[in-house]
Amino acid sequence: MNLYSFIVRRLLFMILVLVGVSLLVFTVMMILPPGQRLAAYVTSEKVTPEQMDALIAKYGLNDPAPVQYIRWLGNVLRGEFGYSVTASAPVITAFGLYFPTTLELVLYATPLIILVGVALGTLGAVRKDSVADHATRVFAIVGYSLPTFWLGLLLLMIFYGFLGIFPPGTLSNSASDVVMSSHFHHYTRLITIDAILNWRWDVFLDALYHMFLPALNLVIINSAMIMRLMRSSMLESLGQDYMMTARAKGADEKTLYKRHARRNALLPVITVSGLTLAGLMGGMVITETIFDRTGIGWWMARAATQLDVAAIMFNVLFLGTIYVMINLIVDVIYAYVDPRVRLS
Repeated sequence: MNLYSFIVRRLLFMILVLVGVSLLVFTVMMILPPGQRLAAYVTSEKVTPEQMDALIAKYGLNDPAPVQYIRWLGNVLRGEFGYSVTASAPVITAFGLYFPTTLELVLYATPLIILVGVALGTLGAVRKDSVADHATRVFAIVGYSLPTFWLGLLLLMIFYGFLGIFPPGTLSNSASDVVMSSHFHHYTRLITIDAILNWRWDVFLDALYHMFLPALNLVIINSAMIMRLMRSSMLESLGQDYMMTARAKGADEKTLYKRHARRNALLPVITVSGLTLAGLMGGMVITETIFDRTGIGWWMARAATQLDVAAIMFNVLFLGTIYVMINLIVDVIYAYVDPRVRLS
């Protein structure tokens, strides 16, 4: 099977999975009574019982479940996800406001997570049982074991509480005033990129300054798994027969590590990196709440506490879609790197 046939097959499978995700989201939504599901359609908090009954009938919330699913799926395909009470705006509008903050942090944190995990995992495997190996293993175990909220609070206490640097939030007041002014053009809604395009390097540095602690929190927690997997995969590759044959032919160790062992060891790391990226894209509830970054995770936390049905259902559907799409991308990359996968 060639690569294009493999991609087509995966795309068809992705469509089936997305239908399954939509059914799961709708089933969970149907657990709630019609009165609570009505919150996804009304924009006013003051609704009398008579108005509520009329609105429930208007939106067909007492209709048979299959009828409601078809109507709801049609609304979703048209981009109509309801009204978010917590954001006081339509869900799709609120998503446009909160998602850039999450995406920006993901774009900076993900490469660091992968680089740190691969580099330290390789170092531990190449220098097995050395001081460097033991140090990286301790770092991996500690990072993997730490609760995200505990590490985030610890980082805030040390850097912001004791040292007075790297405050929470997205921007300082002065930088926020610049971004909110009419002279600042929002090309992408990503603050660092828009700051560069507006030639406001002070805003760019301010955004990075506020992003340091949440990015550090994510790197410590998420790179631990990649590090452990990279080390074990690298050790397995180094012990293969072809490595011994290459050494017998006089190949130097640097070439063996870079061109042979590390390339094969990266295959399982690709999968874990994809799942890590999907988790980050789906919203970092704890990290964004602790560091007061108004992203998708922050929005989900508020929606959950206020039972914002429309926002919760949209974010669950969005998270499922992200996982499916990134799994598709990972499968394609995997098939490109290792042609054997296409035949499985």
